[in-house]
Amino acid sequence: MSDSEHYDPLGPGRRVNEDPQEKRMPRGVIIRLFAYLVAGHIVAAFLYLLFVVAGSK
Repeated sequence: MSDSEHYDPLGPGRRVNEDPQEKRMPRGVIIRLFAYLVAGHIVAAFLYLLFVVAGSK
């Protein structure tokens, strides 16, 4: 009997030699994403502050 006879198209599709590390993002990508999010919020806060200061005059 071959594996194709037991193939379930609605099954989870897990491979036999699947590496659990394949599903995780590399550490550098996570650090870079976090840094971009923090930097983006800092820039947005600065722009908001500029508009608040400019609108108060």
